[in-house]
Amino acid sequence: MLKQNKKIILASKSPRRQALLKELNVDFEIRLQEVDEIYPEGMEGSAVPVFLSKLKGEVFKNDLKEDEIVITSDTIVYINHSILGKPLDRNDAIGILKTLSGNVHQVITGVTLQQKDSSFTFFESTEVYFKKLTDAEITYYIDTFKPFDKAGSYGIQEWIGYIGIEKINGCFYNVMGLPLFRLNQELMRLGVIEIY
Repeated sequence: MLKQNKKIILASKSPRRQALLKELNVDFEIRLQEVDEIYPEGMEGSAVPVFLSKLKGEVFKNDLKEDEIVITSDTIVYINHSILGKPLDRNDAIGILKTLSGNVHQVITGVTLQQKDSSFTFFESTEVYFKKLTDAEITYYIDTFKPFDKAGSYGIQEWIGYIGIEKINGCFYNVMGLPLFRLNQELMRLGVIEIY
């Protein structure tokens, strides 16, 4: 049996993150707070999503009850020491996919588990190997699936993932936006959930 010892709150409007957390078979509610997602200039790699997930968690600290824990996260696509965010428009999305085409990039997610009197932050990194995409494949994907809300201009669980990704090293669900294996391990370690 699965026992839940704290009320879990997910601070994300992402339908993908909400769907993923449901797969852990825990009860949770959505609670949102607006945060300016600005990180210090010169910050690179895993430091960025870790910083931003902490920032998102801290805004909840004073409002949490003793029996509540909030999950905040941030995901980046990282290649050649550059962060690829969400595309600005169609042309930007095409350019981003051309950058990823034929290359390896990292998807890094920072996750913060914020409680009233403590917080714990971790990150997961997954290497994603794209085949060399044709211009036709890129424009077909952008025009059909319109991935303008996705960092890196793609969703691994969509058509482009099926035909374009040769392999990954690391957690698949991390590429979707929430590293479920590690998240479950940490929730169990903190005593938020237990299996008996």
